[in-house]
Amino acid sequence: MRVILTGGGTGGHIYPALAIAQGLLARDAETQILYVGIRDGMEARLVPEAGLAFAGISGKGLPRKLSLDMIKVLGKSVKALWETKNILREFHPDLVVGTGGYVSGPVVLTASLFNIPTLLHEQNALPGITNRLLARVVRRVMVTFPESIAHFGVKKKLELVGLPVRPEIGKVSREIGAKHFGLRPDRMTLLVTGGSRGARTLNQAMTTVLEYLAQHSNIQVIWATGKITYGETIEEFEKRGISWKRPGWRILEYLNDMPEALACSDLYIGRAGAASLAELMVAGMPSLLIPYPYAAENHQEHNAQALVQAGAARIILDSELDGGRLGKEVNELISKPTLLAKMGAAARTLAQPQALNKIVDLCKATAWH
Repeated sequence: MRVILTGGGTGGHIYPALAIAQGLLARDAETQILYVGIRDGMEARLVPEAGLAFAGISGKGLPRKLSLDMIKVLGKSVKALWETKNILREFHPDLVVGTGGYVSGPVVLTASLFNIPTLLHEQNALPGITNRLLARVVRRVMVTFPESIAHFGVKKKLELVGLPVRPEIGKVSREIGAKHFGLRPDRMTLLVTGGSRGARTLNQAMTTVLEYLAQHSNIQVIWATGKITYGETIEEFEKRGISWKRPGWRILEYLNDMPEALACSDLYIGRAGAASLAELMVAGMPSLLIPYPYAAENHQEHNAQALVQAGAARIILDSELDGGRLGKEVNELISKPTLLAKMGAAARTLAQPQALNKIVDLCKATAWH
């Protein structure tokens, strides 16, 4: 089978596409995969690093307001359609799968015009505008959250599949996870992360929370501040006289060991990207979510609300976040282990641990239909 994958602009669109590629190859090593993305986008670096063939096309996201830039972008979009047509003719795909972002537009649209089987995968509870428009021309639309179904006008095409997560998620024992970080498995542990680049408002509020937690040695913390904000966070600790090199605290720039961290933690505090939430659901992890306020169409808040409505999470808007508010929520949750257990069970009911298998099955069925 010959498959074109396309999606870009952010890691939230790229990593699901890479996971789908890995799933297809694991099922059939003879599958030929070509990833089509913007030639100067993130995907131009990440895809070759993952060992996949990459073809670049022109493209840029549409500006929100009518301007000269919009005319330039539309010109690039027309060029992208022509470039995509040539790629399709050369590669002859049996299937084209789009995971969102503006690059999906010309690739999936052109493929559908050529009557090539097409699929979409939508990661967020509120679908992106590209996927909402393309839904009318593709064969099937795969969604992560049931809440997103109402935003598509083509319900017969929709399949609830979830979002692929790393296979290790939910498979590591609490004891092994704690040992990995040199922590005690019998103590309450908080897992805090603002993403690879960090979340300044979250870090500032969390610093105040740690001032309080410094008086409670029975509470452990794994905190990935983000590489950009690590230095300033440490400076703030020192300014406030907080000794952060404690036996039960792990203050890191970046967290490469999420399966182990989730395994030994009792509460997640962080952003609400779709990939992170999919992992929380599979791990059965209760969460206190602070959605990134500048995400396209505010999709992180919609993602967070899906978990809140299920009883799996609580939410604090970034605009309302400070140390006092965060500390109050954290203190209430960690003082109620029964509530945390109930939230964790609710998270697990939302999980789709077989998401990748479902997606690969649909890819094969659509390609040969």
